[in-house]
Amino acid sequence: MRRILLIILFISISAGEFFAQEKEKDLNRLNELREQLDELFESPEFSGSFWGVYIKSLRSGEVIYKRNENKYLIPASNVKLFTTSAGLLFLGSEYRYRTGLYSSGIIHDKKLKGDIVIRGSGDPTISGRFRDGNSTKILEEWTDTLIKKGITAITGNIIGDDNIYDDNGYGRGWEYDYLGNWYAAPSGALSFNDNSVKIEVKPNGLNMNARLETDPASSYFNILNDVITVENGSGSAVTLSRETGTNLIILSGAVEEGDEKLSLFASVGNPTLYTVNVFKEVLEAKNIAVSGFAEDIDHVTLNISYEEMLPLYIHESETLDIIIKEINKNSNNFYAEQLIKTLGYEINNFGSAANGIDALRSLVGKMGINPDKLFLVDGSGLSRLNLVSTKQIVNLLGFMYKSNEFLSFYESLPIAGTDGTLSERMKKESAENNVRAKPGFLRGVNALSGYLTTPDGEPLAFSLILNNYYGPVGFANYTQDLACTRLANFRRN
Repeated sequence: MRRILLIILFISISAGEFFAQEKEKDLNRLNELREQLDELFESPEFSGSFWGVYIKSLRSGEVIYKRNENKYLIPASNVKLFTTSAGLLFLGSEYRYRTGLYSSGIIHDKKLKGDIVIRGSGDPTISGRFRDGNSTKILEEWTDTLIKKGITAITGNIIGDDNIYDDNGYGRGWEYDYLGNWYAAPSGALSFNDNSVKIEVKPNGLNMNARLETDPASSYFNILNDVITVENGSGSAVTLSRETGTNLIILSGAVEEGDEKLSLFASVGNPTLYTVNVFKEVLEAKNIAVSGFAEDIDHVTLNISYEEMLPLYIHESETLDIIIKEINKNSNNFYAEQLIKTLGYEINNFGSAANGIDALRSLVGKMGINPDKLFLVDGSGLSRLNLVSTKQIVNLLGFMYKSNEFLSFYESLPIAGTDGTLSERMKKESAENNVRAKPGFLRGVNALSGYLTTPDGEPLAFSLILNNYYGPVGFANYTQDLACTRLANFRRN
């Protein structure tokens, strides 16, 4: 018996020594990783810049690495992580927008005697994005439903009702230089084609103005063409701007004779008028005569009671999980701004960014984030007034990891080396097809936050945000990518 006890004691001491040695090895490996990350973030290239970093194990809760994790930084498009997670948690992945067509009149003798009112729902997907690139396809589908009802003429106006949202299409703190570009398209409860127009610039005869084609082809906007066709080898460069408060798009520059085409995208003003104008043009192209005008509801005297109006058609959007993929994978600012206002409408009864952010604040306390210490002003991250910490972002990522909506959230994030805004990063590295993360970029700002899994199968959440950096963007990306590769190679055993 004594001999057995001695054996057990020996085994216990040996096991204890073994685990102590393994724990020490684990700590040594972790310290080695931390030293490698220190070396990356302390590069002389970043001497005038500021890193915020927080990396945490989602298995054990252990903090793998931290650097200025509580400091407030401009997050750029990492704001979309807050917007999309709140959208999923409040609305659910199966949520759909419903845009209705109603009439104030009756159908008689193939005529719709009265106005058509389009009741906007905030749907960002009324575009060609989900119709094989055909920008007017959805409007054509609406028109076809009217044709099936036998309608060949409309005696009234085509009116857009955008009243569930405010009329402030631009985010607070957006830079003036952004306005006019597709990535700063205004939001609106009734919107069409991402509130943008595609312009194709094609060469013409030497020294002649370039030829232009637009999608959609519409009279709603005007283009001042100051692009000249030049000899091959001279270089093609075209700049675009839009006069604020107008739909005058100005193109200038040069296109080489041998170029096939250059594609540019401009935003348009007043999304509601844009939608109803193009819809009226589609109706007329399909031989439905419209006697009236295309109008914003704010510009007409009309008492609306939808319960008393004639319903003509209800259009349903794609589900929210698909919409969120567009927001995160392609960093679509317009879709993000639509979603934050949708949260404002659904939770606080009116679609404004402020109401949407108030709804978001009511949620983040559950994530371990003090809502009074979260400074957001828009849904996309285009504003420099947004301030968050990397620890707040990792808290959000950790909360979503345990939520019922995690799969939709996770699948919305770009995959390193594969798709979205990470398609060309971390290729042929261990992080490829492993890292799922949201990049963010503004002048002086470079961010990357998301998930990865180590070779031991340990899930990590990370947030890497760089501010006040005006060096090569590629070097900042490289540093983040190398940090992810270090993490993707990290083994405890």
